[in-house]
Amino acid sequence: MKRRDFLAAGATAAAAVAGSALWVARTARAQGTAPMRPGTASGYGNLLILVELKGGNDGLNTVVPFADPLYYRYRQTIGVPRAQAIQLDERTALHPALAPLMPMWRAHELAIVQGVSYAQPNLSHFRSIEIWDTASRSNEYLREGWLTRAFAREPVPRGFAADAFVLGSAEMGPLANGARAIALANPAQFSRASRLVTPVSLRERNPALAHILDVENDIVHADALQQPRPGGYALKTAFAAGAFGTSIKTAMQALASSDTPQGAPVAGCGVAVIRLTLNGFDTHQNQPQRHADLLRQFATGMAAMRSALVELGRWDRTLIVTYAEFGRRVRENQSRGTDHGTASAHFVAGGRVAGGLYGQAPQLTRLDGDGNLPVGVDFRQIYATVLGPWWGLDAQSVLQQRFEPLPLLRA
Repeated sequence: MKRRDFLAAGATAAAAVAGSALWVARTARAQGTAPMRPGTASGYGNLLILVELKGGNDGLNTVVPFADPLYYRYRQTIGVPRAQAIQLDERTALHPALAPLMPMWRAHELAIVQGVSYAQPNLSHFRSIEIWDTASRSNEYLREGWLTRAFAREPVPRGFAADAFVLGSAEMGPLANGARAIALANPAQFSRASRLVTPVSLRERNPALAHILDVENDIVHADALQQPRPGGYALKTAFAAGAFGTSIKTAMQALASSDTPQGAPVAGCGVAVIRLTLNGFDTHQNQPQRHADLLRQFATGMAAMRSALVELGRWDRTLIVTYAEFGRRVRENQSRGTDHGTASAHFVAGGRVAGGLYGQAPQLTRLDGDGNLPVGVDFRQIYATVLGPWWGLDAQSVLQQRFEPLPLLRA
């Protein structure tokens, strides 16, 4: 991919994550008075935000097993230097680009689930994401997405505008074949159309939110001043950083302007799910700088959404979950990248999340014949956690098999 094309792709992906803040807020307000379903924990009054890391995120360079010497033996040129990694415990660290996630980690609002995959994993992009989207076995072909099945068994409240809002992708994924979804394929255009208030009126109506915007502007300006690394992809430019920060600012201004004077919820804006897609994780070559840029976009977008939801008092009623079709191979390839692999690490965040490390740390001494990691957690256990403890639904009927939920939520 040419440098110019990758910059454009990066800006679009960033806008997809950041531009969701408006819909996060509108959904939160609409759900603030949503009726709770009898017999459920809290029903669809709890919002789910799915973030797809499209292409297959490299879990080993995202959540780094820095204390294992095999990690650096397998990744002599692309391994995250121990001195740069953000240490979480005596053997685990985060990629330095994920620094914006640390306030959530320290507040115990961020869980990291390691070793996530499924039995007999498929390394085809198309087939593997189909398995994740439908929550099927590797040898099973299902038509409906797992969320489509959930909504068929337990419909969302009639006052909601739709089942879900899809941002940054034309594909319905887990909402395929039956769910009522509002799709927005052009988040940049949406962000431009959302400029509804002036900075002066925003500062008068919501000083706290105006302060968040000031912080985001500082991030943008600082990032834009950084010079690209010599000989690498010039990803950290004013273009990429500016597009990302402007999208966050525009979305937050729009959510502030949509408040009524009495603070009443906006009618007809509720959805149960927001699905975002961040593209570009198929890092077969020149991975270090490309991956760092993607992780930075992801982490900054997560921090922006958290700020908006905390400001609205809705952070405790939101669960953010990442997913991808697969991880990457343990051993780096000859192009300073990684090929398709199996198990990876995923993030779960929210005000009710019991933070910490879960699942199975990378077992680098137990690679299979293809050099891939063993499965520690079936991805459907994460889905069972959403369906059961989060929404109060019958997870077994939706997933067509019993999967033990993970202890990711506080009571």
